[in-house]
Amino acid sequence: MNKKEIYEHLANIYLDASYKSSKKKRKSKAHSNTLRNFTVVAGVLFLGLSSILAYPRLSNHNRASQTALFLFQDSAKINFNFDPAKKETFSLNLKQLNLNKYKTLAFALRKTNAKDIIALRVEFINRFNEKSEVYVKDISSKWTDHKIDFKQFAKMNDWEQMKTLNFSVEEWNAREKSGIVYIDNIRVLK
Repeated sequence: MNKKEIYEHLANIYLDASYKSSKKKRKSKAHSNTLRNFTVVAGVLFLGLSSILAYPRLSNHNRASQTALFLFQDSAKINFNFDPAKKETFSLNLKQLNLNKYKTLAFALRKTNAKDIIALRVEFINRFNEKSEVYVKDISSKWTDHKIDFKQFAKMNDWEQMKTLNFSVEEWNAREKSGIVYIDNIRVLK
């Protein structure tokens, strides 16, 4: 056998093998498409059912989601020592933020001394230097979420360009002369 005959023999073997395998591929491809379609449908049904079962039924007034704008996500610390200070403040620069579309200020609070009685002053200041404050009383030693409706900041007339948000512990609103108050997840809600 010469080279040409060897090449032709190998080509026939190859073409014959590829023809047989293409028949098998067509059959297995049809089978794999059916299997793939079944898998996709089963996956979608599983995800749908699991999401329905995983979440409890909510009443209509709880179904509306709230949009939150986080003003400060880290934990802030007011470490007060009223000797000689009279007030300790954690202040956030709001950089002329427009809060017209928001309705609520929300944050989490906790104090370190469970026996201390502390009231926290929460104060907004806008571009016109209008100031309005609300006091949060009975701060717990465990993390507690607090929400303050903007309507409670009665002296605030313009929410368009806000300058600062202050959290203060004042000497006359703390039984102990020193302690720590932590503030976390400071946000506004629509």
